Amino acid sequence: MRNIVFLLLAALGFAIILIFTEYGSFPKKQTEVSSIVAFGDSLTYGYGDHQAGGYISVLKQRLNENNEERIYTFKNNGVYGLESSGVLKQFAEPIVISEINEANYLIVFIGTNDLINSNGGDLNPLFPERIEQARKVYIKNMKEIIKILKIENDSAPILLLGLYNPVLESEEIEKQFDRWNNSIAELAKGNDRIYFINTNDLFKGKQKKEYFHDSLHPNHKGYKLIAERVLTKFEFK
Repeated sequence: MRNIVFLLLAALGFAIILIFTEYGSFPKKQTEVSSIVAFGDSLTYGYGDHQAGGYISVLKQRLNENNEERIYTFKNNGVYGLESSGVLKQFAEPIVISEINEANYLIVFIGTNDLINSNGGDLNPLFPERIEQARKVYIKNMKEIIKILKIENDSAPILLLGLYNPVLESEEIEKQFDRWNNSIAELAKGNDRIYFINTNDLFKGKQKKEYFHDSLHPNHKGYKLIAERVLTKFEFK
């Protein structure tokens, strides 16, 4: 009987040794998954980037490279031509609300179309009164966007990306973008879950043709600047 028990224990020990030899001395740590859900217009969609999918694609690559402990997944809800009111309409879709519920991080990069469309679809000539009226509506929409995100997800950080002036040489247009960005930054004040990330200085002093696909949308090199700014100003854990 003792011989049988000894043989069984020896066989068990040998099996354990084989398992450790095959899979390592200790069980591998399970890879964790973090979900990042982004909302925005063509700038979040990545229009103009023929190499990848805009700043979202660059973020995905940078966050996942050489990272064995965590996988970052992305859901890009960017839509070409979208305004802030369009983001609110997206929130009426159950699948979008489900994405928000499960997100670990939320990104909102919206407002360029609100501003430009209020001026008639371009920025020349400039109509400051129309743009100011649109800013008030835009901030109202942004407050509602943030409210819904916080209700549907009580823990995920919310990153608000500021707008950049695509007409770099215009002082009057710069004033309008500064006013809108200051309003967006105010939405983040006093709330430790909301982060304002400025983008308006990224292209200043640079040759536009080197970083832009057209008059508004960056190329791959331009989107990389936006992604790098996000990674510099916010730490994804």
